[in-house]
Amino acid sequence: MCRVVAYYRVSTEGQGRSGLGLEAQRHAVRALCDSRGWEVIDERTEIESGKNDTRPELAAAMHRAKVTGAVLVVAKLDRLSRSVAFLSALQDSGTRFVAADMPEANELTVHIMAAVAQAERKAIGRRTREALQAAKAAGRRLGNPNGAAALRRAGKGNVAAVAEIKAGADSFAADLSPIVADIQAGGATSLPAIAAELNARHIQTRRGGKWHPSSVRNLLARLPSAAR
Repeated sequence: MCRVVAYYRVSTEGQGRSGLGLEAQRHAVRALCDSRGWEVIDERTEIESGKNDTRPELAAAMHRAKVTGAVLVVAKLDRLSRSVAFLSALQDSGTRFVAADMPEANELTVHIMAAVAQAERKAIGRRTREALQAAKAAGRRLGNPNGAAALRRAGKGNVAAVAEIKAGADSFAADLSPIVADIQAGGATSLPAIAAELNARHIQTRRGGKWHPSSVRNLLARLPSAAR
């Protein structure tokens, strides 16, 4: 079953107090989730202008969706932002989101962004090839005179790949650090107890699986000593 973190936003405090706009958003999100059999595990409400992209409740909703593998659902796309740059950054963060008024808007947005990025990459590639051809025609020496040996001496290849994997694991651990701290503060301090609580909160492992004492041990090893 798909899990959902719902995010609602109104622009004024008056709308927040009266519920004007909020009820309609909740109805739209609930209707979509009910029609698709999705489970809402968290809801976040924010009173902020769409022009302001610094929103703590949205950040909390995105974090919750990220660590649980859930989808961020809004009533309309403009409840997130009207800024293309902001929506692009949201996509880059890895948070999946769906707008209830146009459930395919997420895929459409990604498709358009990917098409634009692909066109730009092709343009850069073409300009690079033209520049290299011009340099070669002018008699300039191209390439690394030392060949692949220079790359090996620089420690490229597998070392860089391993470093990228480690950075990803460290980033994942950092996302879970406040959640683990909250669990420990609640009295669950043993590895099995922490694993059980993470599973109860719908938090998935980095590979999308269930938590076990061994995976909790690996997670704690990446956290600051104060959180272990």
